[in-house]
Amino acid sequence: MTGFVHATALLDADVEIGIGTQIWDNVHARSGARIGADCIIGEKTYIGPRVRIGDRCKVNALAYLCEGVTLETGVMVAAGVVFTNDLLPRATTPDLRQLRASIFGEDHVETLVREGASIGGGVTILGGVTIGRFAMVGMGAVVTRSVADFHLVRGNPATAAAAVCRCGQVVRRFAEETRQKSEVACVCGLRYAIERERVTELDPP
Repeated sequence: MTGFVHATALLDADVEIGIGTQIWDNVHARSGARIGADCIIGEKTYIGPRVRIGDRCKVNALAYLCEGVTLETGVMVAAGVVFTNDLLPRATTPDLRQLRASIFGEDHVETLVREGASIGGGVTILGGVTIGRFAMVGMGAVVTRSVADFHLVRGNPATAAAAVCRCGQVVRRFAEETRQKSEVACVCGLRYAIERERVTELDPP
């Protein structure tokens, strides 16, 4: 993939961008952000200070990645996704006389999106959670707690609905009986062990 930075992108001087990464129009990346190799950052996306984006990630248009967010390798963030990081969000001091400083402090938390995970369009993510490996978050969901590896979650608040394969196919819906440990195979051939909604891959690459 041939990398480029669109002429309208606003990148602070110390932003790091890996080889082959494409930065589209009106992207704003703040000081200390690091974007890996062979990524696509969609138009009008905001990348906050010191955000970490791994190699081969796709971040679609109008996403908001605030300070404290880390995306590991191969993460998909769809259009309009909003991350948050402030546990006590107030515009001013309690007496209303001063604006609060917009700096990452003791009331802020970090969020981790593990390798291979996908986050659907219009999702909102509460700060401080972890989205597990190859998990999927359904569009429009509100994520208020961490998501386990290989889980599909959806709704508000987001709850586990199914186990998903590395390829994205559903391999077991959790409405089905999952108390007894069982093995399931995806149509792509990869196999998983599932017990009480705990998903373990049997054919890791």
